Amino acid sequence: MSGSVRVRRQPSPPGKPSQSAPRFPHPRHDHLDADQRREAASKGLRPGRKAHAIGGLNLAPAEWKLLVVVVIVACAVRLFRISQPNSVVFDEVHFGKFASRYIKSAYFVDVHPPLAKLLITLAGWLFGYDGNFDFKDIAKVYENVPYVAMRMVPALMGIATVPLAYLTLRALDCRVTTALLASLFITFENGLITQSRHILLDSPLIFFTALSTFAWTAFCNEDHYEPFTESWWIWLSMTGLSLGAVVSCKWVGLFTIATVGLGTLKQLWTLLGDLRVPPRLWIKHFVARAICLILIPIIFYMSMFGIHFLVLSNSGEGDGFMSSEFQHTLRGRGMADTFADVAVGSEITIRHLNTQGGYLHSHPHTYPGGSKQQQITLYPHRDTNNVWRIVNATAEGDPYTNWIDQDISYITDGTRVKLRHIQTDKSLHSHDIRPPVSDVEFQNEVSGYGIPGYAGDANDDWIVEIYKGDKRDKESAKRLRTLRSHFRLRHPMTGCYLFSHKVKLPDWGWEQQEVTCNKQAVLANSLWYIETSTHPKFPENAPKVNYKLPGFFAKFWELQKVMWTTNAGLTDRHSYDSRPTAWPRLRRGINFWVKDHRQIYLLGNPLIWWLSTAGVLAYAAARGFLVLRAQRGYRDFDNTKLVKYDTLCGFLFVGWALHYLPFYLMARQLFLHHYLPALYFAILLACSVFDLVTSNLRPRIRLQIAAVLLVIAVWNYTYFSPLVYGLPWTKAKCHKAQWLKHWDFSW
Repeated sequence: MSGSVRVRRQPSPPGKPSQSAPRFPHPRHDHLDADQRREAASKGLRPGRKAHAIGGLNLAPAEWKLLVVVVIVACAVRLFRISQPNSVVFDEVHFGKFASRYIKSAYFVDVHPPLAKLLITLAGWLFGYDGNFDFKDIAKVYENVPYVAMRMVPALMGIATVPLAYLTLRALDCRVTTALLASLFITFENGLITQSRHILLDSPLIFFTALSTFAWTAFCNEDHYEPFTESWWIWLSMTGLSLGAVVSCKWVGLFTIATVGLGTLKQLWTLLGDLRVPPRLWIKHFVARAICLILIPIIFYMSMFGIHFLVLSNSGEGDGFMSSEFQHTLRGRGMADTFADVAVGSEITIRHLNTQGGYLHSHPHTYPGGSKQQQITLYPHRDTNNVWRIVNATAEGDPYTNWIDQDISYITDGTRVKLRHIQTDKSLHSHDIRPPVSDVEFQNEVSGYGIPGYAGDANDDWIVEIYKGDKRDKESAKRLRTLRSHFRLRHPMTGCYLFSHKVKLPDWGWEQQEVTCNKQAVLANSLWYIETSTHPKFPENAPKVNYKLPGFFAKFWELQKVMWTTNAGLTDRHSYDSRPTAWPRLRRGINFWVKDHRQIYLLGNPLIWWLSTAGVLAYAAARGFLVLRAQRGYRDFDNTKLVKYDTLCGFLFVGWALHYLPFYLMARQLFLHHYLPALYFAILLACSVFDLVTSNLRPRIRLQIAAVLLVIAVWNYTYFSPLVYGLPWTKAKCHKAQWLKHWDFSW
């Protein structure tokens, strides 16, 4: 047979199937065909596979076992010697005291929302705490206080943060090694451990920050696959509840809301630009997010204050921060109806309108300098020393007695009056002498002057200037009416106005608020009103008034303003405060407790802390470099791997930035622990950078690198553990551990 002749193969027998291999031997049933992809796109769905793990968490069974082991390690680290020290540590002074107030139902004011404090209180109450310990001083030994149970609340939340870090990175599609490294970094981070072992609020704050981040990540995975499914709604609602919880612990939670909010805006903006998504579907996406990420957190946050008001039903030390109307909703602060009119000879109590409504007050103590006459102050509580008699200064004879024989005469706008202190028989007096504290040219001293039977002089005179009345009571703008008229008192001899501001007198003035006569008085601080009025000639059926009690929303809004004002006023320096520039460098810690050469000092794990900062800087530098390359025409962002890590790291970087950079705008007192929520994001970001850098390495090499980092982190944790647990150590070890000169712990 010739070599150029090609022999045809015999055909297969009819009816017998062909033995040739199919083009696609393993058909995929988990992909959509072209029609299905078009239908999915029209609904705003992700074209691709049908198979999907809930929340994007495709964890192997072995991972859950591994996570259990990690949690056990976290329990051992955070619960070790949690009963020690058996005395008050750092801000347990405040938050333990607030738990006492809750149990006693005594009203107080704090700059933080109530959720974390309520959880700590619940633990104390369940274990029999009666609220009688005062938490007055650091290192005061606990007596009849279930302080271990109360410390367990932040400790358990600190433990729960560990698996959340693992699950978050796995939901972000990082490798098991990376997620494990992050969870163990959180486990052995000394600062997070120290903060979670005491009756403090930062551990609940970080837990709910981590929970919000995890829930949002899981929701994004669901939204990328298929929106409006049952699991989609569950994760979105869980995100909203977590956001409500985090902001109900501390207002720092607003930064977490901002992080999720930016992600939400990005999602909606992307959907808006997708022409396959009809407007009605876009509106549905918008409304769903508005309900779950705005309405649910607001309802949750306000509900916490509803519980707060319900528990704190009695009068307490926080009354003075609130308005008179608010105070009268508290048990023990209610006021009987009082006469609506103020006449010559009326016995009245006068309240300052602006500075938490203190009473014009006097007592039988004199100024140590100046005129050395009787003190006039502003006092926040009811007292018989708050009562004054108002009389007509222009009346003939003795104005303090001749009103008895005259008909009732009301105090109108422009009336020249005198005010006599009932308890000490002194007149409200001013003269050209500088006050004891506000010693400036435009301020005059206000004092109590006179003796019984003495009619006084012109420096006792004041002119009533009604600023405004109540719209419901037209007469209140013409004559003094109890609770309705806001007025000023002008001193005719010097032209100054009766004035008070948030300046406290020294110990000799019982730290009560200073009252002066100010020639340049700010209007708000020179307005007063009458709270109570009695007169022997008023008939019993004369018109009476009382405070209009505020409802929940009015009380809620007032408390938010008081919290904001009080928080902004915390500007005094503290021996262990620090500024945001020092935090990423771990430049300085905080002394929590010292006794018998043992110390608890808030200091981070140096390796983890500095590695997290390096991760932040590395991402910022790489992102900036890629932006420059893109400007030069390079198409780096066509690489799907690069886009994946840029999205992942970018989200964590935004979380870090929003939890850190706003502190530069704050003038208030700041501490290292304010950086801890940002540190959480920085640790996750550093581990994500590790995931990228080691992505081309063999799994065994990647695991070995992670093991080396973990061994160094555990060594750092062990080396500084005496500062975490208050363990004894030698003077030499203490000095050797001071790697930086600003680490001011001592033996």
